[in-house]
Amino acid sequence: MLNKTNKEMKKVRAAIVGYGNIGHYVLEALQAAPDFEIAGVVRRAGAENKPAELNDYAVVKDIKELQGVDVAILCTPTRSVESYAKEILALGINTVDSFDIHTQTVDLHRTLGEVARKHQAVSIMSAGWDPGTDSVIRALLEACAPKGLTYTNFGPGMSMGHTVAVKAIEGVKAALSMTIPTGTGIHRRMVYIELQEGYLFGEVAQQIKNDPYFINDETYVLQVEKVDDLLDMGHGVNLTRKGVSGKTQNQWFEFNMRINNPALTAQIMVSSARASMRQQPGCYTLIEIPMADLLYGEREELIGHLV
Repeated sequence: MLNKTNKEMKKVRAAIVGYGNIGHYVLEALQAAPDFEIAGVVRRAGAENKPAELNDYAVVKDIKELQGVDVAILCTPTRSVESYAKEILALGINTVDSFDIHTQTVDLHRTLGEVARKHQAVSIMSAGWDPGTDSVIRALLEACAPKGLTYTNFGPGMSMGHTVAVKAIEGVKAALSMTIPTGTGIHRRMVYIELQEGYLFGEVAQQIKNDPYFINDETYVLQVEKVDDLLDMGHGVNLTRKGVSGKTQNQWFEFNMRINNPALTAQIMVSSARASMRQQPGCYTLIEIPMADLLYGEREELIGHLV
């Protein structure tokens, strides 16, 4: 028991992989967490032109240059999550990501699970707010009313995943993708772009609409002079379920939140990094993890406080 207590008292050493919007907020969340210490930051430019807020930390190009990393928090574009996670899990380091392509989660769960078990590490995937904590709410509501319908209505607000996807398209200089709810889980995508010189707006707009992030939604692409004038990190969700508890019908549930998108994503990822230290080797989504494992504190104190 003494050894276990000492192990639990040891701070978790976390590395931040990628330092964009989410990486910045992950830094703040780690600084605020009493049970973590920052092992360093991995960015493509390494220590070159590093921001002032990183002066106290090791900033490198490769996670292998950092010492004693327990968990890597992947603040990378969704489409590069798999390659980063596989590489880092192979080093025996836990990973946390916010992979957000819903239709690909099952395949990625299987792939990262195999790698994690082989190298005795833990992967917690899709650990943002949707997929992520909204997934937990949906699961809880389905437990309350097993028969029924759930509608997840995002926004209005900036979608980071969709915005990053647009920025990756050739000819796009800057971008903002706004999610507008139209009801019953259906959304409209409003995409604002600055165009690089030499590219035709119509061709770039069609590429955006054909991207897997947008192809199933009503999408409008607009050219603007300056995307930065439109930026707002606010987002939100309205999640409802109408269903049946036992044989009793017309049970109605509703969950709402209005949030700073990258700040909430970052906090959930840090909480998931904590949970990664308490799981057996393998890959997990948030619906598979005991909620208490996400929280700082002794288990009985949490039970007394929350139950």
